[in-house]
Amino acid sequence: MIRRPYSRWLRGSMPMAEHGTAGKDANAMAPPVTLRIELAGRTVGRIRRRLRTLSLTLSDVLGEAVPALPPPGADGYLLRSFPAAAIPALYDKLPGWLLFARQYYPRHHVVMVDGDFDRWWQGFSARTRSTLSRKARRLADRFDGGFTIEACRTPDEVRHFMTAAQLLARRTYQARLLGAGLPTDEAAVIRAVAAAEEDALRCFLLVADGRAIAYLYLPVRDDVLIYAHLGYDPDFADLSPGTVLHVEAMRRLYAERRFRAFDFTEGDGAHKAQFGRAAVPCADVIALRATLRNRLALAALRGADGFARRAKMLAARAGIVASLRKWVRR
Repeated sequence: MIRRPYSRWLRGSMPMAEHGTAGKDANAMAPPVTLRIELAGRTVGRIRRRLRTLSLTLSDVLGEAVPALPPPGADGYLLRSFPAAAIPALYDKLPGWLLFARQYYPRHHVVMVDGDFDRWWQGFSARTRSTLSRKARRLADRFDGGFTIEACRTPDEVRHFMTAAQLLARRTYQARLLGAGLPTDEAAVIRAVAAAEEDALRCFLLVADGRAIAYLYLPVRDDVLIYAHLGYDPDFADLSPGTVLHVEAMRRLYAERRFRAFDFTEGDGAHKAQFGRAAVPCADVIALRATLRNRLALAALRGADGFARRAKMLAARAGIVASLRKWVRR
């Protein structure tokens, strides 16, 4: 079930995040975007187009009006986490364009205004609460001295976090397979420290046996926490350290009584669905100018995505989806 909370508290407070060059030259200057053609989670082809990429904020998603669009790239737009209910109106805003909602998913989030940790915790079923508590006990029992949670928010603490998370981040499956692990190069450290100086970052480490085995990285924008990076040591995957860390992080975040929401951003997943408390139907929408070149590209994307969906349905019927996912992550 898709749950949509009362959203007046967010409207008009957070502008749409833009990636690309604004102004009159955006048409020519928007950077190339690679649209991946994937089968079974593996990339089998790529299509490059000059698109203005827009990542909609939670405020944009919860608003009732169609978000305003800046000038497009030479080929069009890539609209991430666009409200599904607003897609029909997008045809009126972009008449004659080629529109393709490539991926539908719920935008999970937690409204934290006037809430507390206990209320969020009670949002889990009794069985899930028992399971989460048991995971924390098992993790503590595995190590002499149990585990500790380190909360990092000052510049010095964030430098420590980035150092501790560096080796761990490279080993996560997100980094190995998707290239989406926590960036820890010098530029990333500088950005993180600068955010900490503005009190715009919250980071957490789960430390056991003298080393970090899980991390959580949360930028803060307009008092909304953004779920950016969660990673853990694959050697301890059976103990769910990332899940344990997230629970303890929520306890500390609620205690600050500052934040208005926790935004899981675009994309779906079991963890987001379990830890979120509300969701809005969204989609990643590709909007292309109606050229022959773009028509051919869109046909290729539609064909590959359709084949992947049918293959997934057949695999689900045969009961082999879980095995395929394990094979992809190897």
